[in-house]
Amino acid sequence: MKPILRLYRGYANEEELIVFGHVFSPNNTGDYEFEKKRFKNARSILNMFRVKTIPNAEVFLELNGEKIRTKTLKDGYFKFCIPLKSQLSYGWTDYYVSTYYNNEEIKEKGTYVRPHEGNLGFISDIDDTFLVSHTRNFFKKIYILLFKNINSRHIFEDVVPHYQGLSTAGRYNKEEQNAFFYVSSSEWNLYNFIVKFTAKHQLPRAVLLLKDIKTSLTDFLVTGRGNHGHKFDKIKHILEFYPHLQYTLLGDDSQHDPYLYEDVCKIFPLTVKAVYIRQTGTHKKEKAEKAVKNIESMGVATCYFKDSSEAIAHSKKIGLIK
Repeated sequence: MKPILRLYRGYANEEELIVFGHVFSPNNTGDYEFEKKRFKNARSILNMFRVKTIPNAEVFLELNGEKIRTKTLKDGYFKFCIPLKSQLSYGWTDYYVSTYYNNEEIKEKGTYVRPHEGNLGFISDIDDTFLVSHTRNFFKKIYILLFKNINSRHIFEDVVPHYQGLSTAGRYNKEEQNAFFYVSSSEWNLYNFIVKFTAKHQLPRAVLLLKDIKTSLTDFLVTGRGNHGHKFDKIKHILEFYPHLQYTLLGDDSQHDPYLYEDVCKIFPLTVKAVYIRQTGTHKKEKAEKAVKNIESMGVATCYFKDSSEAIAHSKKIGLIK
């Protein structure tokens, strides 16, 4: 059976293109169906964590009439970091990657973005920032993930108008969107779900940077948990990749976002414009409040909010959106 090639949204600046994906062993589980109800939905979700990856598989990127070759890492992940001889066009553009099986080419199409010229960038967490996930309650989180399909998962009220406003902030041409990234401790297993969920709710089309793939049901039980250092590394990478942008960071207080963002602000004192932290419990967390106040003392606009209407009002107050 043919291997499965999955591509993710890539990104580029004036000097480099980065695209990435996975190569999986074929399976009999079929496409993951996120609109199935209850047990059928649970089966689709569990199947996402039963994938088997192919290490050291050859993959080829088509760019400017040539095929660039690399191989997958031990977990089946591949990444092309390509220096550019000429600048790419702005906005979203298709790219093609292929692999071979018994001399037969398997080709897939992905997309990458070179953000339109501007001065604003946005980095958002996912779980409990815009997607209601109940991360603080382990059993509730697992129950919702398994038994609530894409149509019954909830988004926080007023998140969509806030994010849509941020996506076109500062632009006369509303067709040109600001650079938007979703950086999460969710694993690559959940990529398709997140893409479909954000599209369904008309959230900004964004590059996703997720955690290493998981390949067992045991791993499923700890999805989204563990070390969050990868989030810091990926945020740092984005800020270094697009150093001329002024960034707004959006997260929540259910895990480590306030402290990650505090560290980011310390290392990039001229780069972060604003930080938004959603309150997920009944009361604000003392440690999170302390981190937010420290961020504010560094000259960064902050908003520790319960409802997105507060965040919208704050964005208007500081002139981020109109």
